[in-house]
Parts: sequence; structure tokens; C-alpha cells
Amino acid sequence: MSVIGIIPARYASSRFPGKPLALIHGKSMLQRVYEQAMQANLISTLIIATDDERISKHAEDFGAKAIHTSAHHVSGTDRCYEAYQNYGQTFDYVLNIQGDEPLLNPAQINELCAVADGVTEIATQMIKCNSHDVLFDTNEVKIVLNTNQEALLFSRNVIPFIKNKPEKEWHNSHDFYRHVGMYMYKTTVLKEITALSPGKLETAESLEQLRWLENGYKIKCIETKFDSHCVDTPEDLEKIKQLIPH
Repeated sequence: MSVIGIIPARYASSRFPGKPLALIHGKSMLQRVYEQAMQANLISTLIIATDDERISKHAEDFGAKAIHTSAHHVSGTDRCYEAYQNYGQTFDYVLNIQGDEPLLNPAQINELCAVADGVTEIATQMIKCNSHDVLFDTNEVKIVLNTNQEALLFSRNVIPFIKNKPEKEWHNSHDFYRHVGMYMYKTTVLKEITALSPGKLETAESLEQLRWLENGYKIKCIETKFDSHCVDTPEDLEKIKQLIPH
């Protein structure tokens, strides 16, 4: 099965304008993500999807292929689909690689691509919740699974409720998982889900994957040991700089 990796890169972030071009020890965040992704051996092609000429020019300067997309997309999923259409070649799957995770491990990409079997509709990653604080952090999205490791529900709340146990012990009483946000979509499914309207669950939790579940799509969840380190703000960037050697 062929997989095209797409890195959505938007300039006009409300919390961090120009984020993809932010420098980390002399190299942009976008370039770092691209170079990490290029080390994965299970993707066929890697491109950058952007709505901004400054990002396109920068990508071309370090040897990446940049595809121009609309500035009006509300999600990386929508931007990935337009970029896939504009690229003009056919692939079995599209991998949406987060452009704000410069510590991305290439093994994470290979873990997802390994389930590109023609049957899997959508795949994403998860990691075990290993502490009470993480489990009850509403910024961390938790996943409820069926016996096939497919998502039944994503929620910012803690589900299930553990009866007759104090909350401080819940993370040791049940296998709770939280979402690590890279997605792989079967291309035929990506076309379908980008045509869907937001549903009630998505509106309530502000989680686009709930739109897909509400409409009957299956999301395979692959356990990983690699945590995500997203850069949402300039303060996050300073923390990341401490984790990356000069």
C-alpha cells in the first residue's frame, strides 16, 4: 500500500503567528519536522501543504515539495485533502503529520503506516495515561476502545468512571489511553469525511474525530511509546529548545 505523508503548515496561527518558521537552534520547526519524517521508511512521498508563500519558499529552500492550499481550511484534515488533490498523484493512504511537533520520531510514522492494509479506514495513535494528573487534565484527550482497538469515543473527560475506587487510584485500576494526534486516512475515506458537517459530539468537545465516529467510520488506535510534544505558543517553543541539542 502506498502512503503519502503531508505536513500541514499554516502561517496565521492565532496563538503563534508564523509558527512553522520559528527557529530552533538555527533551523526552522518545519524543517525539523520534515527531516524527521523523511527518516521514516514506510511513506512513499512527503510534501508540505501551506497557504502562505513565505512557507512555500522556505520549504523549497531546504528541498521540500510545497503544495499551495486555501487559507480558509478549519482543520489540518481539510488542508491535507486539498493538497492531495492538487498533488495530482494517486495513493492508497494519506498520513497527516503534525507540523508543530519537531521531536517527532520516525518510528511513529512507521507504526501507523504498518496498518495501511486497504481495510483500515482511519488510524491514529495512543499512549497509556500513567498518572492521575495526566488522566484528569482536560487538555489531554482520552480514548475509549472496543476489543479491536478501535475508538468508541474520544473525550476530554475521564471515561469510564471507576466505581468504588478513589479518583487518585483510577489510573492504576484501568488501562486508560490518551490520544497522540497523528492521523492516517484511506484516501477514499478522506474524501468522504471532509464532506461531512460538524456533529453534536464534535461541537461539544471541539474534537473533529468525533464527527467521523458519529457518522460510522472506524478509527484504529495504535499504541505507541513516543509521546507528542506540540508547540502551540512561544512558551512551548522555549521548552522544546531545552529538549533538542544544539
